[in-house]
Amino acid sequence: MTHQIILIECSDQPGLIHTVTGALFRRGLNIIRNDEFVDRESGRFYMRTAVESEVDQKLLSAELTAGLPPGALVRFPSREKRRVVILATKEYHCLGDLLLRNAFGDLNATILAVISNHTELEELVRRFDVPFHSIPHENKTRTEHEEEILAALDPYDPEYVILAKYMRVLSSHFIDRYRNRIINIHHSFLPAFAGASPYHQAYTRGVKIIGATAHFVTENLDEGPILAQGVIPVDHNYTVEDMIQAGRDVEKAVLARAVKLVFDERVFLCGQRTIIFE
Repeated sequence: MTHQIILIECSDQPGLIHTVTGALFRRGLNIIRNDEFVDRESGRFYMRTAVESEVDQKLLSAELTAGLPPGALVRFPSREKRRVVILATKEYHCLGDLLLRNAFGDLNATILAVISNHTELEELVRRFDVPFHSIPHENKTRTEHEEEILAALDPYDPEYVILAKYMRVLSSHFIDRYRNRIINIHHSFLPAFAGASPYHQAYTRGVKIIGATAHFVTENLDEGPILAQGVIPVDHNYTVEDMIQAGRDVEKAVLARAVKLVFDERVFLCGQRTIIFE
């Protein structure tokens, strides 16, 4: 079915839903899905509407903007697949899962390339006919290493960058190039067990659940707006190795869910929070 997504964000006031749906009705557009939310603290209104036919974006945007509060944002996301580059290090599970889902058209994306600071994952990536770039970080400053990565990214002009267990902290300079377009997976149900060997820490503490958090990347390490989270139960029978495997399973599921939500245009940013219409 051909359909168009319409995204609206503005200050809240009475009659906003009527304003939008009335404009769509006058243009003979049939709504097949509609979601809206008002954030009481900020007084912001968010709306995601799907209509089942092509729309004259210029004319509809003008009509909607005229009826909405000043400063309203009206967007018509492209129906093209999202252009994506993945950064990885050595762990295969998240990268392999994304490559497989992408190969079968489950991500609404085109993975343009994979960039890694190691070579261990090159053979895996080549199996999916995706370009692989190895950019080692040894004997380089973070700035030097990031400039090489940015130079490799530029020809692809990605809409999003996914960190599939990429184990390097990004600078504010790098983040600014892809503000609100870098998606990361973190190895815990945030906030918990920061730093090295998270599953060893979890085992030592005798935790009863382990989880993962996907979020947008900001300068504050692992504190960006949260996109998706998941947990699974564990008990005293689990070894460290069992926890690591269970953690890998939940990490790849949560990352894939977050990526799908973003690429399907179901996510609005509301300060440091996210509004997600699933």
